This record gives sequence, structure tokens and C-alpha cells, in this order.
Amino acid sequence: MELFVLGLSHKTAPIDVRERLAVPERELPRALEALGEVAELAERMFFTTCNRAEVYGVAEGPLAEAVKATRESLERYRHLDRSALAGALYTYDGAHAVRHVFRVASSLDSMVIGEPQILGQVKTAYTVARSQQTTGIILNNLLEQAFHVAKRVRTETGIAAAAVSISSVAVELARKIFGDLEGRTVLILGAGEMAELALRHLVDDGVRSILVANRSHDRAVALAEQFHGRAVTYDTFRQEMLGADIVISSTSAPHLILKKEDLQAIILERRHRPIFLIDIANPRDIDPGCNDVDNVYLYNIDDLQSVVSANLKERQREAERAEAIIEREVGVFQTWLRGLEVVPTIVSLRDRVEEIRTAELQKALARMGDLTPEQRETIASMTTAMINKILHQPMRELRRRAVHQDGHIYSAVLRRLFGLEEKER
Repeated sequence: MELFVLGLSHKTAPIDVRERLAVPERELPRALEALGEVAELAERMFFTTCNRAEVYGVAEGPLAEAVKATRESLERYRHLDRSALAGALYTYDGAHAVRHVFRVASSLDSMVIGEPQILGQVKTAYTVARSQQTTGIILNNLLEQAFHVAKRVRTETGIAAAAVSISSVAVELARKIFGDLEGRTVLILGAGEMAELALRHLVDDGVRSILVANRSHDRAVALAEQFHGRAVTYDTFRQEMLGADIVISSTSAPHLILKKEDLQAIILERRHRPIFLIDIANPRDIDPGCNDVDNVYLYNIDDLQSVVSANLKERQREAERAEAIIEREVGVFQTWLRGLEVVPTIVSLRDRVEEIRTAELQKALARMGDLTPEQRETIASMTTAMINKILHQPMRELRRRAVHQDGHIYSAVLRRLFGLEEKER
């Protein structure tokens, strides 16, 4: 039984190739059923996101044959010829496979290190595989330990602490200015994707009062309804700024829509209450001079990007700490796995010895004539106790050696000495 990973990711394949192996959650049972045709697979799990598609498998028999058959099964299932995945697929086995699964679950192999969604996606794929009964003792233990590792990485490092997207950085800065965002009012100028993402983060942080102004009022209404907000007419946005705490501007206007003198008048009417302006338009919507007005905090997309870059560097430093955690946990799993390898030998030896004990006991009892049930039980118990004492030290040593690299040698020698291979043929 050998563990392996076969897959591709954003590091090895462009999006048009990744899309060809993408499988939505509702279709995962069918994908697992297709992989079930591979006789060389004892256990299997299929995992896909927009950035990766991977099979976690346990080979029954030669590893190379299992990997080849798994790849061919994927190609048949997705109606691909071999050239479609040429150069894109990678394979990991043994400790390398364990390390890869732990890194994926901990978001160290993601396009954005530390992003939280990947762990939930791994858990979903695992839940589906377990419900389809395609995992066993090895994959079950691997995935359960992967979740434990991911939790350790989250709690023992700051890998997810620093925001690394424009929209999340905007919210992080807003928190620094206002503290708790609950109860704050946000005004959206324009209805682009970036503004929508920032708005989504703000809502997650407790913002409930949302105003949307856009030249296309229908689009403003649609975005406002999505977040239970209110659409306002574009021409009145300056008036609406009187009650807003945060303004996110992302229009497609070819010129500035808010000048310094406009904001000076607004701040005066607001009685100098602070206002946070996020200009993520290109070209810019808000006059850079607005930042000179007291109690105005203006950030444009370049300001936000510089914070993103600094935070990414911080995450990279934390990732190094996470890698050390993963290395230790890989060792823990490998120790468990090597211990598992001697279990068949122990079972076979006990079965063989028990077979001999039973046969010899029956011969002896037949020669003893009439014995009471109690006497027969005493003799049977004595033979069982003798066998257990004889086997205790070899079994103990075999388990102890199993966690070392040469553990398989001890298992092979024991099987040869007791003729277990011949017995199993």
C-alpha cells in the first residue's frame, strides 16, 4: 500500500487546462465512481478548485501502475487525449505526498498564501469521498491529520493575519481609523467589481447601512439589493456624503468627480467628523489634494497595493514557520504509516501460530482420554499463555523497529523465518 498524489495546479497548468479537469461538488460522486474502475486503487479522493485538480490515492500493488491507470481514468472521464495534460501533471508519493497534502490544506500551496477558503474545499471533497466509501484507514488518517496541521498553522503563525487583497486591505485600514465598523454607513460610487468586493468585506465586518450611487440607476439598485442597501441618485452623492463614514469610489469617469474644494465644504457641514475615502478607480475619481483636508483619510489603489505587497512579505515570513510545523507533522504521519505496515505480518504470524497451537492441542487432548471440561479449559489456557509469552518479545521488537527506516527488513525476515509467504500463496 503506497500513498500518492496525482494532479495539476496553477503552478503547472494554465486556466484553460485546469478547467478541463474541474469538477463541481455535485459531480464528485461520479468522478469517484469513474476512478473506482482503477483496480490498482485501494483508496481514492478527488479534489478540485479553480486553481487545482488532484487525486489522493492509495496504490494496491506497484505504484507506477496505479498512477498510470489513475491518469488514464481521468482522461477517459473528462474525454481528454494524453496530449491535453502533457507537462501539466505532477506526482508525489510517500513523505512527499503527505507533505503536499498538508501544505495544500494549510494554504501554503495556494495562489494567495494563507487564504482561508482552501481548507473548507478540502473538507468538502473529503466528506464526499467518505460518504461514497472510497477512503480507508490511510486516507482517513491523512486527511484528519491534515486538518489538525492546518489548524496548528492558523493558530501558531500569523499566516492569515495580514490582508492581501485590495478590498480586504481597504477594510483593514477602515478598522484602524474607526475601530469597530458595526453601525457605520458606507457610500458606494460606481458599481464595479472592486467596489463590490470591498463592500462584501465591509458587510462581513458589521457594516449594515449601505448607499449605492451609479450613473446607471438600475445597476445601483441591483447592487444595493444584493447587500440589503439603498440606491440613491448619482447627482446627489455629495449630499449623501454628509452622513457617510466610508466612501468607496470606483466609477469609469474620465475625470475627477470629487475635488478638494467640494470636500472642504462637505467636511465643514459634517462638523469635521472623520471620513474615509477609498479611490480604486483608474483614472482616479478623487482629487489627491483631498488628503490635505483635516479629518479626511484618502487612499488610492497604489496606496492599497503597497500595503498588499508589505503584507504578502509578512505572510511569506510566517509561511516559513508554518513549513517547520508541517515537517514535524509529516514525521508523525510517516511514523504511524510505517507502524501500519507491520500489522499484516503480526496478524499473519498470530494466525499461523494459533493454527499450530489448535492442531497440536487437539492431538494432545485426543491422547489424554476422558477429561473434564474444566481440565480441557485449563490445558487450552496454558497453551495460549505459552504462545503469548513466546510471541511477546518478537512482536514488541517488530512494532518498535517499524517506526525506523529499516522496519520493513525486520518484517520481511520474520515472514521468511515463519514461512508466512508460503502460507499465503
